[in-house]
Amino acid sequence: MAIEDTKDKILSVANKLFSRFGFHKTSMDEIAKIARKAKGSLYYHFASKEELFTEVVSNELINLKKQLSFIIDNTDYSASGKIRTYLIKRMEVLNDASNYHETIKADFFEHFDFIDDLRNELDEWEKEQLKNIIQQGIETKEFAAVEDIDVLLDVFIMVLKGLEIPFFIQGKYEKYSPYFEGLMGILTKGLAA
Repeated sequence: MAIEDTKDKILSVANKLFSRFGFHKTSMDEIAKIARKAKGSLYYHFASKEELFTEVVSNELINLKKQLSFIIDNTDYSASGKIRTYLIKRMEVLNDASNYHETIKADFFEHFDFIDDLRNELDEWEKEQLKNIIQQGIETKEFAAVEDIDVLLDVFIMVLKGLEIPFFIQGKYEKYSPYFEGLMGILTKGLAA
């Protein structure tokens, strides 16, 4: 089996175990056993459990960015359509990102310092994408000019992060997801020119 195949197998097994049992209750021994790899193979690819978990979460965020990029790059959407679709898809994809949920839980009990760079990079990436959409809306006169777009984007990200706790940690996503379209309509009307 090729080295990349071994790494992919380890990541696949780690993703399943971390999703099911969480970071702390999943051991490198258990990952090696389920993956049918020597423990040395794990440490060849990942220096620590933290590094392995970071890669698993990184893969979830890469998937998120890939799916959101389709919306951002879609020229068939108006700016308000892009924002509405972006926010709904964001929550849908993150609902399935159970290891990302683990990082949210950790913020309450202990902090996963090793994941901070990933989360900060996601925030910056999202701000840039949302900024482009808002600027598109301003240029097409769909949205009103914004006095300080960076402040608006910071608040946007805070609101999105604030929704993650009840949706993903408290299990309220299914209850409220049918109302997302209406909520996003309210948001885009607030941006309207």
